[in-house]
Amino acid sequence: MERPGDSSELQSRLSSLSISSFPGITSKQLDSRAPDRLQSTDPSQSCTQPRKQASMEDPEQHAQEGNQEAPAEPVLREGGDSNCQVDGDTKAQRPPLEPPTTWTSAALKELKAKLRAEEDSVVTVYRGDIMTVHVPTVPEAKKVCWEFATDGYDIGFGIYFDWSPVTSRSITVHISESSDDEDEEEDLEGPVTNGDVEKGSKTQSNSNLAEILAVYRQDSHLSVNGGSHEFPGEGTYLFKFDNSYSLWRNKTLYYRVYYSA
Repeated sequence: MERPGDSSELQSRLSSLSISSFPGITSKQLDSRAPDRLQSTDPSQSCTQPRKQASMEDPEQHAQEGNQEAPAEPVLREGGDSNCQVDGDTKAQRPPLEPPTTWTSAALKELKAKLRAEEDSVVTVYRGDIMTVHVPTVPEAKKVCWEFATDGYDIGFGIYFDWSPVTSRSITVHISESSDDEDEEEDLEGPVTNGDVEKGSKTQSNSNLAEILAVYRQDSHLSVNGGSHEFPGEGTYLFKFDNSYSLWRNKTLYYRVYYSA
């Protein structure tokens, strides 16, 4: 049996104990401080706050970086402008192209008889085709001359000048086909108004190419067509004989191109 004194002593000891005396159990006072402690020690918030600050500072950093890189952009633009100026200066330094001296002659038979005896002076320009004769300038001469005639029908003729540096002194001939082949009557080969340029030409997109004589249909079957042109500088003449408008007829062409001092 328990003694009365023992029970009173046990009660006094229990009354003296507090909840904070047991490990793992916190008091109300400690609970009230918990949010502060969690706010200061929560790793998720400690990481997110610098991110928020960084995100808010990023625009300023980008702006500063943009200000630092800004001087490089005008340099590129100045470089581009300088290239444009170089091209413009190169074109400005080119002398203007003088118009050619042209003439006609009724001596058809004489020219044809003479050119028949020369090699490669009589050619057939087939329907829909364009024949281009490339003639480079040479230091021994000062101008280029030409003569041509046809059998039976007219042919288009024009002259261009390519300012590109001369890499070969050989006279070459190139044939190109027109994409305007349609099944129509030859009667469409009617008169062409002034300004009717070559239909099949793709070379005019070349920035170095200049027009000396626009392509017109010439009555080369009625008279000899000739002319001359003084060299404007180093480059290559492009003599174009255009039969792209003809849908049925090939053209027999008698021509010669030569240099003169």
